[in-house]
Amino acid sequence: MVDQSFNRTPQSERLHIALFGRRNVGKSSLINALTGQQIAIVSDVAGTTTDPVSKSMEILPLGPCVLIDTAGFDDTGLVGDLRTERTREVIKQADIAILVTDGDSLDDEAAWAGLLKQANTPYVAVLNKVDLIQEVPSTLLADIAKRLGCDVIPVSAINGTGLDLLRKTLAGLMPESGNHSLTGNLAHAGDTVLLVMPQDPQAPKGRLILPQVQTLRDLMDKGCIAVCCTTEDIDKTLAALREPPRLIITDSQVFDIVAQKTPADSKLTSFSVLMAAHKGDINYFVESASAIDHLTAESRVLIAEACTHAPLAEDIGREKIPRMLRQRVGQELTVDIVAGKDFPDDVTGYDLVIHCGGCMFNRRFMLQRVEHCRRQGVPMTNYGITIAHIKGILGKVSLP
Repeated sequence: MVDQSFNRTPQSERLHIALFGRRNVGKSSLINALTGQQIAIVSDVAGTTTDPVSKSMEILPLGPCVLIDTAGFDDTGLVGDLRTERTREVIKQADIAILVTDGDSLDDEAAWAGLLKQANTPYVAVLNKVDLIQEVPSTLLADIAKRLGCDVIPVSAINGTGLDLLRKTLAGLMPESGNHSLTGNLAHAGDTVLLVMPQDPQAPKGRLILPQVQTLRDLMDKGCIAVCCTTEDIDKTLAALREPPRLIITDSQVFDIVAQKTPADSKLTSFSVLMAAHKGDINYFVESASAIDHLTAESRVLIAEACTHAPLAEDIGREKIPRMLRQRVGQELTVDIVAGKDFPDDVTGYDLVIHCGGCMFNRRFMLQRVEHCRRQGVPMTNYGITIAHIKGILGKVSLP
């Protein structure tokens, strides 16, 4: 059975819309009204939402979305401060933000509007609960717009007032998608593309890993002829084709083996390299790979994984890449590992950051990490580019 992500848009590929506001201002009610479903728990008790809660939905005219309900940013006390910090972290992954207010004191909202501006996150303000107001004063709307520096839409989550306008406004704030095809200009309609997919403990029986599923779908959407095989069957598969494939996409772990068997007329890349361009800044990743040449046994490397799976034998991030690096520069090399959304605020103590493909993160979140490292002057690359550089074949790898 193929992973279910083959049949639906993965959460990481959806538009992320986060709602921010004070406690009991109606964020959860607004999410329920936008989706037409009882997704978020609604209560008159302030502070019902304690942690960010995500829900994947299809919302017209926005398409596939992830709505993120957050705790009130006016929460107090030690636990409240922790909740507020988690709410602040959501800004990093939000493609669009909704600032929800009831029109009272706007000091908190103005401060958060400043955080959104600093993160270059497009946002809109919503004056919620207008069903409780006989007539919304135009002066109130003007004041909110001025204080928060954005459009403000009067909305009632109870009777639906303003919801259509809110959806249209959000659609206008959507980031330009550009050409985010996984394979970019490496493959076109009618091209034969060979996918080399080792079946090891990292790819449990009956499943394909997400980048493989997404790449297959991308090739199908383009009208390519996709042919799949394991590492052991490359020779037989190439011999069965009438002509060399236009492109070979391999798992980075067998880059060197596949490179030796790649026909002269075929381009070569990897799933991880494709993800590097799809999610992050591939030019910065390639440039940063040169930092590997300057590592010593006294250097420090941070390896970051987007997913939080339980480590399996010969895990690429936790075992294989650290072993490759230590064989190259010395066993004393320090390698730290973080997973999921854990990532140091200060990375200046590291000589290099190596990130996974980021298939579990949306593009904005990955680019936030890239910029975080760039600002602190720390080179950042990814798994596939690291392996290609260590194997001495990065110059032969085609970049999307």
